[in-house]
Amino acid sequence: MSSWSQALTVSSASAWDEVFTGLHGASRIRVPDPRAPWSGHLEWQRSKTYSLALCSGGEEVVERDTRHIRADPRGTYELLVPLSGSAWVEQGTASGEIGPGVMALCDIDRPLTYAHAPDLRSISLIMSGRHLAARSALAADGPHLLDGDRGLGRVVRQLTTTLHEEREHLSETTFDIACDRLLDLVCLAAEGGTDSAPTGQRATVEAAIRRHVREHACDRDLDVVGIARALGWSARYVQQVLQAAGTTARDLIRRERLNVARTRLASGSWTTYSIAEIAHASGFGSHASFATAFRAEFGITPREARGGS
Repeated sequence: MSSWSQALTVSSASAWDEVFTGLHGASRIRVPDPRAPWSGHLEWQRSKTYSLALCSGGEEVVERDTRHIRADPRGTYELLVPLSGSAWVEQGTASGEIGPGVMALCDIDRPLTYAHAPDLRSISLIMSGRHLAARSALAADGPHLLDGDRGLGRVVRQLTTTLHEEREHLSETTFDIACDRLLDLVCLAAEGGTDSAPTGQRATVEAAIRRHVREHACDRDLDVVGIARALGWSARYVQQVLQAAGTTARDLIRRERLNVARTRLASGSWTTYSIAEIAHASGFGSHASFATAFRAEFGITPREARGGS
């Protein structure tokens, strides 16, 4: 098992309190009898971006209030996916029972009450609130109770379970990619299953994508996956936003590189560089592909843009 994947069994309520709050945030945990024997088990996988934790233990009530949040802000959301048993979740004016057929998406930096009997066994996907809000303002405006018995919710539940089961066979990079895809599906489920990027954030997201491409256009390995990871979104979401704007990541990157190259061709500080060198420095793999793309974009050749030199 890799160093970022761990399993732990505890035999006292006080030890469980320490482990649980370390993963989920400062909270008040109440159990029927703190002195009685306790059995709790926790398995988790953690990267810099996501955590996936399976929990089972005795009866408890977990309360995370404003005092806990001020002392230990997390900036995270949790998708609670029960595998067996049931729990009661309450946040703000929303409350409800969750079980194998119902999941909950909650903001950990809003007051939350979570109570369950000893038979609960559940998986939690812990994600950045910034990543969630960037994908869907509606999903971030929770909490949400999601149907895990059918349709997209069932896919989310099954993928979460499979991701936990296969955790030891995944590298950290592969784990993050899988969680990115899972988060996309969670957002769609929270929005009611619509298969499109939420419209409310598109203008802001598009501007951020264009700014990132302008700043990194000359990076030879820049692509949609790199853009998405740098900005904290999924590649699918970036593609959706750009498609709605009438372009693609590939076209946007090529156009920005061409603009950089045209500026350099006209700049006195680049006169000692050949056209091929400027093409390479601007992110193009070959002089021929650069010349073809330049003429298609601007209607003149790179040499003509340089003033015929």
